Amino acid sequence: MRIALKAAAPISHALHFDEMGKIAGVGIVTVLAFVLLILVSFVAGFVARTKIGARISAWVEQSFLGGIPQYQMVKSMAQGLTRAEGVSDDFKPVLVDTGGGWQIGYLLEALEDDWVAVFVPQAPTPLVGSIRFYRNDRIKPLDISMLEARAIVKNIGLGSAAALRGVDLDKLATLPA
Repeated sequence: MRIALKAAAPISHALHFDEMGKIAGVGIVTVLAFVLLILVSFVAGFVARTKIGARISAWVEQSFLGGIPQYQMVKSMAQGLTRAEGVSDDFKPVLVDTGGGWQIGYLLEALEDDWVAVFVPQAPTPLVGSIRFYRNDRIKPLDISMLEARAIVKNIGLGSAAALRGVDLDKLATLPA
């Protein structure tokens, strides 16, 4: 924003916007800087969608941004969230035996030798958590939708009573998978 303000100040002065005062308590230069940022973002997005823009973007990422661990972390998280949002309806809500209770998880896939991969979300963010591997007998399918499971996690457990109505958690611990 500081850079945009520095770029907007001469434009505002040249167009005599300085004399207009403020709009809703915000200086014209600030409004102009904000508009400038939106315009630059729009143009950058448009250019990035072209072949030349994609090549330039890839080069910048490999040359400069690729060496910055924070950039790689944020990019990886964004890609993971995008993929998870797109395929999350394919996941099956399950209860995971944690050795003293049950936790909601999302069954990802069956593995060899009666093992499964489960994403165990961390409340209150249903798409943040860890991937764990359990024996199949340590998980129990839930008869709820992914939308309901995510809502329970997002609401830090509120709504569990309705979703688990009729489920005997004590019996689950003793039943085979």
